[in-house]
Amino acid sequence: MSVQQGVVDRDQARRAGFSDRQITHRVNSGRWQRIHPGVYATFSGRLSRSASLWAAVRWAGQGAMLSHETAAEVHGIIDGPHGESIHITVPLRRRPAQLRPTRGITVHRSDQSQTQFAGPFKLPRTRIEDTVLDLVSTSRDFDEGYTWIARAVTRRLVTVGALRTALAERSRIRWRQWLNDAFAEARDGVLSPLELHYVRNVERAHGLPASQHQARRLLGGRVHYKDNWYPAYRLAVEIDGPAYHKNEQVQQDKDRDNANLATDDVKTFRFGPVAVTERACETAAMVAVTLQRNGWPGSPRPCRRSGCVIGRSSPGIRRIVDSSAHRGVHNYPPSLDGRA
Repeated sequence: MSVQQGVVDRDQARRAGFSDRQITHRVNSGRWQRIHPGVYATFSGRLSRSASLWAAVRWAGQGAMLSHETAAEVHGIIDGPHGESIHITVPLRRRPAQLRPTRGITVHRSDQSQTQFAGPFKLPRTRIEDTVLDLVSTSRDFDEGYTWIARAVTRRLVTVGALRTALAERSRIRWRQWLNDAFAEARDGVLSPLELHYVRNVERAHGLPASQHQARRLLGGRVHYKDNWYPAYRLAVEIDGPAYHKNEQVQQDKDRDNANLATDDVKTFRFGPVAVTERACETAAMVAVTLQRNGWPGSPRPCRRSGCVIGRSSPGIRRIVDSSAHRGVHNYPPSLDGRA
């Protein structure tokens, strides 16, 4: 019984030789404790996290496996529990009436995810590629879904090939046509939804040259990583979320950028959420002008948004650039999608 962190269900206890009377006696005496209906810890005292997960799996019964945020925890996509509920997926053939609501457990019914083979007496959980796709499917928006993809890929827990194969096996999934590109972008070092907005809304939509992502640079004897780096034009673009401006790293980065400009002749832009979403065209104009000043022979193109500033005359673009620079590029809404 110790192979499941000391957790057993009633059928397992019976197969181990315990009668119903013996099980009841052990629970009543305090030697065992009842966790869920028909599921017991064969010890007294507090349950470990692993024991709690085993209890949820044994309660859910045949074909049950950890999934969604709970599988992400076990796989290492996230560090520690995410929320109060343990997420379990069971086959579609399991009728809802067979699984009475139990506090602290969320049950999903699906045949789209497969079990990760982790060896005997290991917590059953969805394959890591299925875990990512399950989390994408239940995300509030694509930005949240991309966060799950980026975490798994950048931590080298899953390959883009495995994600694409799992995606092809699914008959139903949200944002299918966007996901294959998203897998590749995560692999190339686009680590956050804001960085993805920069690549898609600013750089790619306006025909700017492709930057290197998470580019490694050695400056002053120290290694630095640039979110977006244009080596031929000595330009770096950093994408900062609202939380960034609430910590001491802000001044350190400003000091570093100033020192780099003095000694390395590198121009660094720092853009916030609004700059890569609502004002993506203005941001593209600012980056384009700087790239051209530093030798880029190309020209930006207008994107599909109505009133894109790139479609105006060059002097008009420069006035917008000057205005944006005076106003500042860090403007943060309550949230990216407008929710307060």
